[in-house]
Amino acid sequence: MQANEYAVARSPEAALTTNKLIRNTYTLLAMTLLFSALTAGVSMVLRLPHPGLAITLIGYFGLFFLTAKFRNSGLGLVFVFALTGFMGLTLGPIISLYLTVFSNGAQLVAMAMGGTGVIFLGLSGYALTTQKDFSFMGGFLAVGILVAFLAGIAAFIFNIPALALAVSAMFILLMSGLILFQTSQLVRGGETNYIMATVTLYVSIYNLFMSLLHLLGAFAGEK
Repeated sequence: MQANEYAVARSPEAALTTNKLIRNTYTLLAMTLLFSALTAGVSMVLRLPHPGLAITLIGYFGLFFLTAKFRNSGLGLVFVFALTGFMGLTLGPIISLYLTVFSNGAQLVAMAMGGTGVIFLGLSGYALTTQKDFSFMGGFLAVGILVAFLAGIAAFIFNIPALALAVSAMFILLMSGLILFQTSQLVRGGETNYIMATVTLYVSIYNLFMSLLHLLGAFAGEK
């Protein structure tokens, strides 16, 4: 079914429900991004050390599990802010490192933020306006993210810079696809829970920023 045929086929009630879901998702996403930026700023001001890969993964997956478990209750909102706040705390020391190591660190961070914003707004806007069905990407994205995640762990453990750069490039492509997929799911009824939709989009934005910052540091960083 084409995008315009799909729009006509929806009932007014379904359209209202979809619009409310999209509005709630992007409102919560904006709030979590601001909260994450706040915790990142606090982490930088207090000069908190990075908790390390193990604690970061345990904290992320633990809070993600709790968010998913309570996604249909008020506790889901508590845990989604706990998750995004925690990720902000882990991001602060990384940004501080770039600001310290590179003489143009501020420009690198700004470029990564700008690139992330352009990619997210462009892709989500495209998926929202065209209402194309990107559900076919689901299986590919699941496998691709798993492979990239494991490759990233290997690059960290065995200290392989070239593999780490390749993983960052992979994540930019995969997170771009995930934005299209999740936005399409919102528009076409594949996702009905705004908390889980928010988490997916937040993770996409977070990984986009981290990957862009890594690549910019590698190819444009001035030590």
